[in-house]
Amino acid sequence: MLPTYLLSLREGLEAALIIGIVLGAVNKIRRKDLAPAVWLGTLSAVIVSILTAIVLTSFGMSLEESAEQIFEGITMLAAAGILTWMIFWMGKQARFIKNELEAGVNKAAASAGKTAVFWLAFVAVVREGVELAIFITAAFFADRAIQVNGTIIQISAGTILGLGTAALLSYTLFATTVRLDLRKFFQVTGILLILFAAGLFAHGIHEFIEVGWIHAIIEHVWDLNRIIPEESLVGQLLTNLFGYNSSPDLTEVIAYLAFIVTVAFFWTKDNAVPAKAKAESHA
Repeated sequence: MLPTYLLSLREGLEAALIIGIVLGAVNKIRRKDLAPAVWLGTLSAVIVSILTAIVLTSFGMSLEESAEQIFEGITMLAAAGILTWMIFWMGKQARFIKNELEAGVNKAAASAGKTAVFWLAFVAVVREGVELAIFITAAFFADRAIQVNGTIIQISAGTILGLGTAALLSYTLFATTVRLDLRKFFQVTGILLILFAAGLFAHGIHEFIEVGWIHAIIEHVWDLNRIIPEESLVGQLLTNLFGYNSSPDLTEVIAYLAFIVTVAFFWTKDNAVPAKAKAESHA
């Protein structure tokens, strides 16, 4: 439940900030008549995102044996890739989003009016929603081996709580003088989600090993079932958060470590640039 909570919180907060910026731009140009188009575009994006999650999960569950493993592996690798890209993209583009959205609102209001504003809100929000749908699908398949019904309940609860927290947090930011250090927030959640993405990546590699697409090199490098069983509370928490496998293949271990090292390298490099620029500005 915790990974889906973090994912939903982050994606929900990003979507809420986008909606807030668009509504603020609409008020700024004194075109409150465009606000319903913003909300309609947002609602349509939410519906599309929910349908995407249902279709992907239902399709995956309808498959059997090797086809199911291939689909799950592809979904997990895709989710890991999109999640990592999203974290880096948000870190680089966060400072420009407000200006870009406000410019988009001004252009839309001057041209096609309500229709253009609808599509502006729809496209901005549906990107976050479809990403979340893919992550939820991947999280479901990563968890499903434990207990299907329990997994559905936990993922649903995590999603609802995450989106609810994001809505409350966003309302607090826009309606009060409270200010959240969003850069710090996205950095902390980014680190946790990178670890989650590494787990999804390793899970995807495991599925391809099971289907015979990738060689295992050495099976069962270690066995921690006696210490931390995957079915235990701690084991489930580690599995959900970090892709814990009590008895992994060497290929999985290499894939997990390679993912962490590669992402950490670029993460450090990207975060060093703003810090250097900030230091130079104070010099």
